[in-house]
Amino acid sequence: MNFNFPLLKPVRIILFPFSLLYYLIIFIRNKCYDFKLFPTSSFALPVICVGNIAAGGTGKSPMVEFLLQFLSRERRLATLSRGYKRKTRGYVLANGHTNALDIGDEPMQFYLKFPDVAVAVGEDRVATLPQLLHDHPETECVILDDAFQHRSISAGWNILLTDFNNLYTRDWYLPTGDLRDEKRRAREADMVVVTKCPGHLSRQEADAIREELSLAPGQALFFSTIHYGELYHITDKQHYKLTPDVEVLLVTGIANPRPLKKLLNDHCRTYEELTYSDHHIFSIDDLREIRKRFQQLTGKYKIILTTEKDAVRLIKFRQELHDMPLFVIPIEMQFLFHDTERFTGLIGKFIKEFSAQS
Repeated sequence: MNFNFPLLKPVRIILFPFSLLYYLIIFIRNKCYDFKLFPTSSFALPVICVGNIAAGGTGKSPMVEFLLQFLSRERRLATLSRGYKRKTRGYVLANGHTNALDIGDEPMQFYLKFPDVAVAVGEDRVATLPQLLHDHPETECVILDDAFQHRSISAGWNILLTDFNNLYTRDWYLPTGDLRDEKRRAREADMVVVTKCPGHLSRQEADAIREELSLAPGQALFFSTIHYGELYHITDKQHYKLTPDVEVLLVTGIANPRPLKKLLNDHCRTYEELTYSDHHIFSIDDLREIRKRFQQLTGKYKIILTTEKDAVRLIKFRQELHDMPLFVIPIEMQFLFHDTERFTGLIGKFIKEFSAQS
């Protein structure tokens, strides 16, 4: 669900009393963990958690992919996700026969882009992480996807993400706002990354955000932006260059398509939009609707454009898609202010020190 859909905002305001109840529940839950009334498990290898305290898209997948790209050069890695909107239950380890329905779209995306990384899903991370390590005993580091609010497992290093356009300091609790955990817990992260910043963000603007976030001593703050790569066809992987004279049908089923829509506004004469709910499972009827909407475009040059996350849910129609001009746009995260080396240095230092202590 896109929580920021304009028609939902009046309803969310009406639900304010429920947000107070929600806050009370998470406050009591966190106090139980703070006072060790609820157990927390830790593991004898470096565990890095990528998460947020808000529902919706803050750029967790690009961050996980950045870490996989950086760390897999020298270490044997594994990722563990919940596997949201999958059709299976319990622990599932990705292999050559799994698809997005088995493990979810984001884990499937990790598996396809990083075949040497062990990719697993499971609702109960405390139970499934030992099983993952049993299946892949060579693992040297685990990346937990979207697990900051799951305090039953203690990660050695926590990376908290917050969207530049919806900082957690300006947000409120579900269902009136998007927050699913207390704001104060942001100070428990080892580093905070403000994602989806404009590429021209100034130092003055960054300093103002730093002051607003009021991080704890020792916490590192980074700013990142979105970079879109070259388009490629969903089945044959042929590349395609987006030009202003191309008419685009944008097909998305993600939490926040705004950055992609801005890209099209900047680079295309015109585009049409076909929007589905986040993690939408595409059906053959959806495919027919996509084809119908595409045929209604009047431009001489026209394509269908979708995200990598949506592509792993569409690829099951490989045969039907082969003759359609359906292109995928890859996304990656880039650090601003030349901070990539500082970020990777802190991650590398954590793993090195953890391994030395173990």
